[in-house]
Amino acid sequence: MPEKDALQAAWIVTLPDHEAMEEFARILAEELKPGDLVTLSGGLGAGKTTLARALVRLLAGDPALEVPSPTFTLMQVYESPLCPIVHADFYRLSGGYELVELGWDEMMEKAVAIVEWPERAEDGLKAERLDIQLDFAPGGTGQGRIAVLTGTGRFASRLLRLKAFRNLVERCGWTDAVRTPMSGDASVTRSYERLVKPDGETALLMISPPRPPGPPVRRGKPYTTIAKLAETVHAFVAMDKGLRALGFSAPRIYGEDLDAGLLLIEDLGSEPVADENGPIPERYAEAARLLVRLHETTLPQVLPVADGYDHPLPPYDLEALLIEAELLLEWYVPHIVGTQLSGSVRAEFNNIWTEALNGVTAGPATWVLRDYHSPNLIWLPDREGLARVGLIDFQDAVLGSPAYDVASLLQDARVTVPAELELKLIGFYLRERKAADPAFDVADFARAYAIMGAQRATKILGIFARLDRRDGKPHYLQHLPRIEAYLARNLAHPSLSRLKGWYKAYLPGLVAAAGEDPPSS
Repeated sequence: MPEKDALQAAWIVTLPDHEAMEEFARILAEELKPGDLVTLSGGLGAGKTTLARALVRLLAGDPALEVPSPTFTLMQVYESPLCPIVHADFYRLSGGYELVELGWDEMMEKAVAIVEWPERAEDGLKAERLDIQLDFAPGGTGQGRIAVLTGTGRFASRLLRLKAFRNLVERCGWTDAVRTPMSGDASVTRSYERLVKPDGETALLMISPPRPPGPPVRRGKPYTTIAKLAETVHAFVAMDKGLRALGFSAPRIYGEDLDAGLLLIEDLGSEPVADENGPIPERYAEAARLLVRLHETTLPQVLPVADGYDHPLPPYDLEALLIEAELLLEWYVPHIVGTQLSGSVRAEFNNIWTEALNGVTAGPATWVLRDYHSPNLIWLPDREGLARVGLIDFQDAVLGSPAYDVASLLQDARVTVPAELELKLIGFYLRERKAADPAFDVADFARAYAIMGAQRATKILGIFARLDRRDGKPHYLQHLPRIEAYLARNLAHPSLSRLKGWYKAYLPGLVAAAGEDPPSS
C-alpha cells in the first residue's frame, strides 16, 4: 500500500480504490483492542461510513453483517468475539454534554468505539485515540482516498509501531498474512503474534520495544540494569545469530526493525518437551545434551547485531544475583507469607547470599541463556540431533556459571521434574563434561548447582508473587509449592547450611518440605 513520509505519530496512506480501503480496514482491525477509540473525520462522501462499516464487519467476523448508518440512532452496538463494538455518528449531536445521557463513558470501557463526526462531541471524547482524516485523492476520478492517521496518548507509539510493522511485512513478503495474538509470556514489555498466510505458512512477530528505564533502586540505577535484563531487541538478535552459528535451532530472523523493536521470525511450532504427565525423558535428555555441547565450547563474549552494532554479553555478577534474590523479600514475604522482615534480618540474608555466591561468580563462565526451561524449549521431530531442541527465549543471556541453566532445566518452575530424573540427567551431564575435559571438577559443579538452584528458586518465588500482586496474573501462584520444594532440596546441600539456617529461622515453611519431591502439576 503506497504511503508518504509522515512526521511524529502520523501516517499518511493512499487508498486508490475500494479494495485498498478494505485492506486498510483489515490492517486497523487487527490492531484494535477493548477500550480503543477510533475517530473518523472528513467531508461528506469522503468514506467515513464505508471504512466504519468495514471495520465493524471485520471485528465482528461477519462479512455479510448489516451495518446501517447510525446517523439517526446516534449509536449502534454490535457483538464480536473480542468485545462489543460501538459504531457512532455524532452529526446530530449538539455538544459533548449529551454523551453523559447516552452513557458513553461506561459503554467505552470494554468496547471498541468507531465514531464519525467526532468534532460534534467537542471535548466529550477522550484524548487518547486514533484519528483518521479521510479526503479525496487529488487528480483522481473520485475513487481514491487519502487517509491521514494521527495517534494521541498511548496510541502515538502504537501507530508508529503499526507503520513499522507494515513496512516490515512489505519488505519480507508477508503483507497478506493475518495477525493472531499469542499469550503465555510473563513479560510485561514483550509480546508475540502469529502471522498466517493464506496458504497456511506461519511466522511469529516479536514485539519488543525498547524497555523504558524504571525508577532508580540502587546507586541511581534501575532494577533492570542491575539485573542485566535486555533493554532492546538487539540482545535477542545477537544471541539468535550466535546460537544459529553453533548449529542450534534458534528461530531464523526473516526481517527486523531494531528501532521499533519488531522482529519477524521463524515459527518453530508448539511441540513441547513436557506434557500433562511431566517431562518427556528423552526430550529432556536432549536438552541436557545441548547444554553439554554449549558449555564445552569456547564462546565469544561480544556478538554482532547489525552493521555498526555489537552486543557484549553482560556478566551475571554478584550485584545481579543478589538483587534477584531480594525479590523474595520484596514480594514473596509480604504478599505470600504475610509478614515483614527487619532491616537486620534482611542484611543477614544479603550477607549469607554474598558468601554463597562469591565462589560461583569467580568460577568458569559461559553463555547463560537464563530461561532454559520447558516453556521456552520446542521439540522439532523433523530435525536431527541437537537441532531437535528449539530455543525461543534467550534475550536476557549473560556470562555466568554453567550450573544455572542446568538447574533451570532440571528444576523447572512450571513442570515437576522428579528427583530421580533430575539426578539421572545431572549424572549424564557430569559424565559428558568430564569425558570432554578431565580437569572438570565434579564437586565444584555440584556445589554451584545447589547454589544456582537455590538462587533461581528464591528469585522465582518473588517474581511469581509479583506477577500476581503487581501484574494481575494469579495463575502463577499455582507453581509456588513446587518451587518451594525445589528450594528446600537445594538447601540440603552442605555448602548452604548457613543459608538453610536463615530460612529455617525466618521462613520455616520454605524448608519444611526438605527431602520431599515437589507436588505434581
